[in-house]
Amino acid sequence: MFQGETAVTLDDKGRVAIPAAHREAVAAAGNRLVVTYNPFEHGCLWIFPEGQWERVRDQVNALSSVKAVHRNLQMKLVGAAMHVEPDGNGRIQLPASHRNTNGIEKRAVLLGMGEKFELWSEQAHQAKIRQTIGEDEITEDMLDLKL
Repeated sequence: MFQGETAVTLDDKGRVAIPAAHREAVAAAGNRLVVTYNPFEHGCLWIFPEGQWERVRDQVNALSSVKAVHRNLQMKLVGAAMHVEPDGNGRIQLPASHRNTNGIEKRAVLLGMGEKFELWSEQAHQAKIRQTIGEDEITEDMLDLKL
C-alpha cells in the first residue's frame, strides 16, 4: 500500500502533509489515520490507516496484561493512539506530546512501510539509515532473499 521515503516539513502548528502520491490510498482506506508511538525505536511515530490500526490494536489488547512487557506495549501503542484526519490540503495534525517525545521538529522523514507510515525525526532517520546490517545480524529468513 505505502512505499517510499519523503522529506517533510512540519508547519508551526505541528501539521505534516501526506505526500500527494499517498493521498488517494489514504482516502480509499477511509481517510482516517491513527498516530502512535513506535515501541521499538525512539525518534519514530507510526501512522496507520484506521482499518489496519484496528487489527493491530486488537492483537495488542489481546495480550495478557499480567506481563509488564505486554502492559508497556499496550501503553505505547493503544494508550497513546490518536485519530487524525487529513484536512483539505492533505495535512494531519501530529499531537504535541508525540512530537516532543520523539524529537520530531521542523524537518522529518515519512516512510511508506507497506501497511503503515513511519514518521522519523530527521536526526533519528539519518542515524538509522547510516547503520548497516552486520553479517552476525542476518537471520535465517533473510538468507533466502534474492537481493
